[in-house]
Amino acid sequence: MAKNASSSSSSSMQKINREDDELLLDGSESGWVEARTHCDHLDSLSPDLIHIPTPNTSCSRCEHPKENWLCLCCKEVLCSRFVNKHMLQHYQHQQHNLALSFSDLSVWCFSCDAYLDVQAIVPLRPAYETAYILKFGQPPPFRSVD
Repeated sequence: MAKNASSSSSSSMQKINREDDELLLDGSESGWVEARTHCDHLDSLSPDLIHIPTPNTSCSRCEHPKENWLCLCCKEVLCSRFVNKHMLQHYQHQQHNLALSFSDLSVWCFSCDAYLDVQAIVPLRPAYETAYILKFGQPPPFRSVD
């Protein structure tokens, strides 16, 4: 009798573990988000994204040194929504919808409300590559994009 309970319990645990693994694989438990490979708002990009401020630049409004974003439309550096929300306010007032995080070098489109894949969206590469070199002292690795 104990053996049946044990095997039933073991079978239930295997099912739960498989379900947990499936959740982790789709990213729902890890916080992983799939970046978009297309954005209709690239027409507002600055024409010169090779010359950008360094990743250690403070917020131009509050001088906060961390969690800052680079506006890819006007190249102003502003703090994140987790600090004083200056980049979010900039988007709301200026309609500058594209920003690069100096923390993790991700690109966000406020209009799409999504992260953008800098390797798949070629016009974003100059800002990403320059920020990466300024931050790490070497060119970024790139995956092949089909």
